[in-house]
Amino acid sequence: MSETSLQALPPLKALRSFEAAARHGSFSRAADELYVTHGAVSRQVRVLEDWAGVALFDRVGKKVVLTHAGRRFADKVSGAFGEIAAAARTLRADTQEARILTLNILPTFAMRWLLPRLSKFQFAHPQIELRLVTSDQPLDRIAPGQFDVAVRREGSLSAQDFRSGVVFTEDELPVCSPAFANANPVREAADIKSLPLLVADTRVGSWDRWFAAAGENDVGKDVALRRFDHFYLALQAAIDGLGFALGPLPLIEEDLAQGRLVAPLAGPKLSAVPYCWAVRTADAEDPTVAQFLDWLDGEATAFRRSR
Repeated sequence: MSETSLQALPPLKALRSFEAAARHGSFSRAADELYVTHGAVSRQVRVLEDWAGVALFDRVGKKVVLTHAGRRFADKVSGAFGEIAAAARTLRADTQEARILTLNILPTFAMRWLLPRLSKFQFAHPQIELRLVTSDQPLDRIAPGQFDVAVRREGSLSAQDFRSGVVFTEDELPVCSPAFANANPVREAADIKSLPLLVADTRVGSWDRWFAAAGENDVGKDVALRRFDHFYLALQAAIDGLGFALGPLPLIEEDLAQGRLVAPLAGPKLSAVPYCWAVRTADAEDPTVAQFLDWLDGEATAFRRSR
């Protein structure tokens, strides 16, 4: 902008006071918005009127009313200020690009615990763009830079390359659909040995451990396992009446509450390995990673206290 065009502009401080006064129809409310005094707004409007050589407000007692020239000018000034505000937002968006945070999460944990809560994080941190990848691949087989935060079960973590922390520990209990329970009454662990037992390939030993905890040993050849490549499919199969699954209580509480699943046996509850977050040691101090981990820890703490 040339010096001549700058000189053609009225005083910007006066313009700001005039725009606020015109929008509010009040010098007092304009002063409140601008954190100045009523007199300061009045003086700045007078400066603008003197510069333009025309009255912009009629003073009627304690009230101010835009003149015809004032209304026309206010429309133009308001539009110009709106364009400046839009340009400023664009400028800030261009210079403060959204940080993409990539999450690598176990599928069942993502579907049944994380996703129902994730909107809270997005609302609190709109500048962070989330990318969610579901995987059960060992973390040390994933190239650096492919994820920022992961969630795995504790036994799959490598302490050498990652920092980690517990999200929660899961207790597993045999669950099935209400219809399956009605059709196949059970009172003790031995009763379910002859029924279809649902299991994921990643948890094939879980039923052996549960039967051992219930005092039922050497049952491997007696049970009929129906296997699935993902744990969430085994849980869905239980909901759909295909048999019993060992359901981790943190991941099925809503299904139990809504009656989609029931737990005919009170126990034993099998304590399984915890779900843990993990980040590469080199990424642990990243501010965006730290924000997500703080939020995750808060959600996990609230969840544990609610149980």
